[in-house]
Amino acid sequence: MATEEKNTASDLSDLKEVVGDAPAADAVEANVEVPSTPLREQEIDAQGRAYATGRRKDATARVWLKPGTGKVTVNGKDQEVYFARPTLRLVINQPFAISEREGQYDVVATVTGGGLSGQAGAVKHGISQALTRYEPALRATIKAAGFLTRDSRVVERKKYGRAKARRSFQFSKR
Repeated sequence: MATEEKNTASDLSDLKEVVGDAPAADAVEANVEVPSTPLREQEIDAQGRAYATGRRKDATARVWLKPGTGKVTVNGKDQEVYFARPTLRLVINQPFAISEREGQYDVVATVTGGGLSGQAGAVKHGISQALTRYEPALRATIKAAGFLTRDSRVVERKKYGRAKARRSFQFSKR
């Protein structure tokens, strides 16, 4: 009975006395190493740019990102000219808004395939990938927003004997 009373702890401060083997709190804190650098390394080319490829539907975007004034060039045209709809420009600038880096990077992108909506999504994906390569510390923020995941939904192919992918021809009784 006496040993049971000795081994019981009613408070956290009593726990040190009960355990006895545990190292001091100062020693525990000294052994813990906090990594000062992110797990990934910065990937930039000789010109100081980060490169990434973005994809959405049938569109593929090659994106180069470098520090600058926030100018976005798509296929040699300014983003306001190439993506006339404001919603598409909003989609492109989402990675910068999430990471609070608006107006800090210049983007040069070449896009092929798909329509304008798919191309905007591809550029967004490419910017997100390039931003994480230039600043690896932003990866957690951008990944949490879901911008690093490629949206793999594509148009279903047309099948033979069908009007479209799933639509049948109109039935005629006579």
